[in-house]
This record gives sequence, structure tokens and C-alpha cells, in this order.
Amino acid sequence: MVWSIFKMWAFVLLLVFVLFFLLSLFFLLTDFGLFFGYYLFSMNGCPVEFMMIFDWVSLMFLSFVMLISSSVIFYSEGYMMGDKNLYRFCYLVLLFVLSMGLLILSPNLISILLGWDGLGLVSYCLVIYYQNNRSLNAGMITVLSNRLGDIGILVGIVWLFNFGNWNYFSFMLFPALGIEFYWIGGCVILAGMTKSAQIPFSAWLPAAMAAPTPVSALVHSSTLVTAGVYLLIRFNQYFGISVFSYFLMFISCLTMFMSGLGANYEMDMKKIIALSTLSQLGVMMMSISFGCWKLAYFHMLTHALFKALLFLCAGSFIHGMGSSQDLRFMGSMVMYSPVVSSCFNVANLSLCGIPFLSGFYSKDLILESVSYCNFNFFIFVLFLVSIGLTACYTFRLSYYVMGRNFSPPFSNFCEGKIIGKSIVFLSFWVIFMGSVLMWILFPIPCFIFIPFYYKIMSIVCVVFGLWLGMVIWKLGGVFNMLISGKMKYFFGGMWFLPWLSSNPLLWKLGLFGNYVEGDLKWGEFMGPQGMFSVMSELSKIFQWFQDNNLKMYLLSLIIWVMIFSLLMLMS
Repeated sequence: MVWSIFKMWAFVLLLVFVLFFLLSLFFLLTDFGLFFGYYLFSMNGCPVEFMMIFDWVSLMFLSFVMLISSSVIFYSEGYMMGDKNLYRFCYLVLLFVLSMGLLILSPNLISILLGWDGLGLVSYCLVIYYQNNRSLNAGMITVLSNRLGDIGILVGIVWLFNFGNWNYFSFMLFPALGIEFYWIGGCVILAGMTKSAQIPFSAWLPAAMAAPTPVSALVHSSTLVTAGVYLLIRFNQYFGISVFSYFLMFISCLTMFMSGLGANYEMDMKKIIALSTLSQLGVMMMSISFGCWKLAYFHMLTHALFKALLFLCAGSFIHGMGSSQDLRFMGSMVMYSPVVSSCFNVANLSLCGIPFLSGFYSKDLILESVSYCNFNFFIFVLFLVSIGLTACYTFRLSYYVMGRNFSPPFSNFCEGKIIGKSIVFLSFWVIFMGSVLMWILFPIPCFIFIPFYYKIMSIVCVVFGLWLGMVIWKLGGVFNMLISGKMKYFFGGMWFLPWLSSNPLLWKLGLFGNYVEGDLKWGEFMGPQGMFSVMSELSKIFQWFQDNNLKMYLLSLIIWVMIFSLLMLMS
């Protein structure tokens, strides 16, 4: 009876996916959209409304969220078997999907904030689902980092109150309004950067891997981390302005490079996939920064498919390994789990951009657009190196999981039927959906005229990254001798971002506490210890009164008579 809940909701979400996808095709082909608004009240002449928009952008993205959620919930039936809180897990995932749907369908910053805060709250509940210290720390850094984005949304709402409208469709009129336009743009970009974990807010994304693997598949494919990208796609008119474009371009390139380096030193399987998500978010942000929001949207959809498949395959391996995520204990998985290993390779190749899988179409278009634009040479080289690093850590991941002749310490590894069905179902979409979306989103073929060596640059970078990964991890001892331990700690530790995100604040508070707190400091004396001393002295006085009550009554009577007599004489 318990397991029927997962099947029922998976089937419902699949039906919703079909409905929304067909509606998005109709709206796209007819250039049609629906806009609903419900008036709540008016504040100083500014109407506060709950709004929803149904256009091809929102409906197509929401349909992909429903497709992946359907696969993840069906997958959870096998993965979470034996858990004591299955109902709670199922309803938390559904609340997470509902919050994402509210954010996608909202054209108003106030209604966006409802979905935005809902994502933050439910993601905290899911990250701390396994209740231990590691999950608690990961949940706190996740929710506190995302609160910075909430502050950006709130400040943007306050600024927009001056213009009497919180609707982002009115923003094309705002550039004539002066400096306020830049303040609102800065708030929106801050919100997008925190939600999509761009530098310097990147530490929470690998930490969120403390959540169950089905949650990681949902969070890192189409919901939480893509919310910031979707918000910036909706506010794409800001990126015709050089100051925002160059800032976001620089930050996204650094994020791609940092996550690519970190993934090549990581040994936790889920964290490697999380860092690959961070790298692909940098690709989307860079595409938005130079004005190609449609390419970012295209890559967001394809990335959602192959990243969800990658996490589901990784979860199958972890489930079979007895919840072990360490790559050093894995090897020869293709012998024990051939179907899941094949799907894992499909997802990895799509992540690299190998023709003609879904990731190839979007990444190749973005790279050609970058080659066509007039960019700084440093940014261009950093972008190409980041693509090569993607192929490098992808090969390393496949090598550790399947390529090594290593027998894992288990004897009863088997592919679950429910887990295998959801993985095979999703791999079908990963193989074919890239070309389908290419024809749907770009019915007129995109012709980008660039030199031949630019044209083949993406394939060259991928092949070079694969070769480099093979050389490094076959001859690992030589490279370990060349690279010092401090450099490995710096590159593998995300440039100290996890430490910088938490420790300096605690350290400063600790220094302040040395002066105002402690057993002998004035903060302690004026605070709880001082209150304890005062209450102790008062209790002694009251106790003395109670022990000498007859004497005190007589003394009080004498004092009262004396005071009364003096008052009578004075009158």
C-alpha cells in the first residue's frame, strides 16, 4: 500500500508532462500566451496581485520538471525501500516540485518570492533528511547561502514599489528611469548567482549532496540550481548593458574553471557530479551574459535530462555498494550492472558534448556563439580549457567506476527492476531529445559563419580533455610528484570557498567573544551571571524577612506610626 503512492504520483506527473509539453508546442508554433492575475489589495496606489503566465518558455521548462520528477519519484520506490519515513519523503519531493512550478509560472516578483522561499525551505528539509551532523551542517550552509538570494529579491521588490509594478514584462521600459534600473538589476543578478551557486556562493552546492540521491537528481537537474538561471533568462533585457554582461561573464568563466579543477581531484562520486553541475551552470550563465538566452534555455533543458540520468545511475551504484560513494572502492561495475553502466556512459558522453547526444547540440551552439562574439582572449581560452576539464573529469569518473580491474567488496550486487526501469526510461530522452529540441526551438537553422578551426574547436577540446584524463590517471604517480600537497588542497578544495563561506564569520565572532563573553568578562557579568547574582541576593533578603516575620511586623508598625505622626504634625 505504501509503494502505490510513488507509482500513483509518478503516473500523475507523467500525464502533466505530456499535457504541458503539448501546450508548449502549441503556444510556440502559434506565438500565443496566457496571462492570469488575481487582485489582492492595493498599497499606496500600487496593486498587489497574484499572477501566473502560461507561455512556451514556462510551459516547456515545467514539462521537463514534471518528466524528471516522475522518473525520480518512481526511482525512489526502489532506492528508499525500507526507510521509515516514506510518506514524509514523498510529500517533501512533491512540495519541492510545487514550489518550482510556482516560481516558473510567476511573472511577478512577489509571487516569484513565494516559490523562491518554498524552494529554500523544502530544500533544507530534504538536505537534512538523514539526521546527522554532516547533514545539519550542509543544510545550514545551503539555507543561509540561499537567504542572500532572498534578500536580493526582497530589495528588488522594494525598489520596484517606486514604479508601481512588480511585473518583469514592464522592465523594457525601465532603462529610461536612471540609476534605479541598475540597482534592481544588481539585486536580480545577486539572487540568480546565489541560487545557481556562482562564485563566491558555490560552497553550498557540493555540500547539498548530504541529501538522498533521488533528491540530488531532482535538485541538480531541473529545480533548485536552475532557478537562478531561469530568473536571469526572464530578466534577459539586463544583459544588453555592458556592466552586467561583463561581470556575469567573468564570474561564470571562473566558476566553470574552478569546478572543473575541483572535480578532477574529488573522490566522492556524488560531489564530482555536483561539481559538473556547477560547471554547466557556468556555461548557461555565460550564454546569458552575451545575450543568447535561448541557447542558455536550450542547454538548461538538455542538461536537466542527462544530469538527472547521471545521478540516478550513480545512485544505483551507491545503492549496490551499501551506500559507499568513494570511487576508490569501485571498479568493474560493467560486470555487475551492465544496463546501468551503459546508461551511465550515455549520460557521461552527453555531458562531454559527444555527437549526437542531447548535450552536443546545446554546448556546440554555445561554443560557436562564443567564438563568433568579440570577447577577451583570456575569457575565450578559459572557456575552452573548462570544456576540456569537463571531458577530463568525466573520463576519470568512468575509469574509476568501470575501467579498473578491481573487485568491489560485495557479493550480492544486483540491478533493481524499479531502479533499472526509471534509468532506461530517462536514457531514451537523453539520446533523442537534443535533436528534437533543436528542431522545435530553432525551426530556422542557425547558420554561424566562423573559420574551420573554430568550428571543430569543441570536438578538439573534448578529445584533448579525454586524452589528458587518460594520461593523468594512468600515470597518476608522476603527476602527484609534480604537484605539491598544498596545490592539490587548493584546487581540490574549490579555492577554499567552503572555508571562506563559514569559518571567517565564526572566527570573527570568536574574537569578539573573547572580549565580551567568557567566565570573567563583562558580557557574562552583565548577562546571565549578573542576573543570577542579583536574584540570589534578592532571595536572601526575602528569606530573612520570612524568617523574622514577627519582628518585622512590629518594626513595620512602629515605622508606620512614626511616619503617620510626622505627617499629622506637618499638617
